Amino acid sequence: MGIFATRAKRSAAAPEAMDDLTEELRAALPPYFEAVGEAIASGAAPLAACGEAGRELARAGVALGDALDSLRTTVWMVRGREPDHPEVRSLSVGWSEATLGYLHRLSCVDPLTGLSTQAHVRGRLTEIFRDPTLSTGGARHHHALVVIEALDDGGTLDHAARMARLGEIGRAVFAGAETIGRVGPRRIVVIATRDDRLARRVAVLRRMLDQAHPEARLWIEGLPDSDSAAGALLEELARL
Repeated sequence: MGIFATRAKRSAAAPEAMDDLTEELRAALPPYFEAVGEAIASGAAPLAACGEAGRELARAGVALGDALDSLRTTVWMVRGREPDHPEVRSLSVGWSEATLGYLHRLSCVDPLTGLSTQAHVRGRLTEIFRDPTLSTGGARHHHALVVIEALDDGGTLDHAARMARLGEIGRAVFAGAETIGRVGPRRIVVIATRDDRLARRVAVLRRMLDQAHPEARLWIEGLPDSDSAAGALLEELARL
């Protein structure tokens, strides 16, 4: 190996990890990258910090390209090297998650399943609770939630397709103006009218699920007395 190659190799090598960032270096880092710089300086894997930086940058409206440029600047300043694939991936995934979450909040429809979003279901419940035409007893005497639950943990396209199929089965039974939405990773709710047909419709839905997805759970969830309590119920249903 020649002298030039040896020097190039040495110049590309990362410096030894330091215990902490100097104040001058900390102040010079790009915004939102202090935790990334601290992790790299200590010799720890900065993946969690990269993901959080990506989320914060997306919330701040920073484009992904600019976010990646800031990551490169940070890694060069602290360790004298290019970001590696796991660091780039972690930042990109964090940025994408925050961006998709924002888009989902703006939309009434979950793009992966075609079901109403949880935010839309929540808004529809608020409309029902504020409806002045409901008789004594309010929303909880006139509506209920029919809940369908998939038993796998979610997180894949196969799971999204399964949730879409469960929603289609729910729509086949509740084919009117009912709102059918995805709540959390593995539950679907139908805002159904509480009338003398509800039990029969749920029985039909159970038979259809037994044929296509026998592992799915199904139950009727009564609405509480107030809109705020209904929101809390929806949040609880969204948890695994």
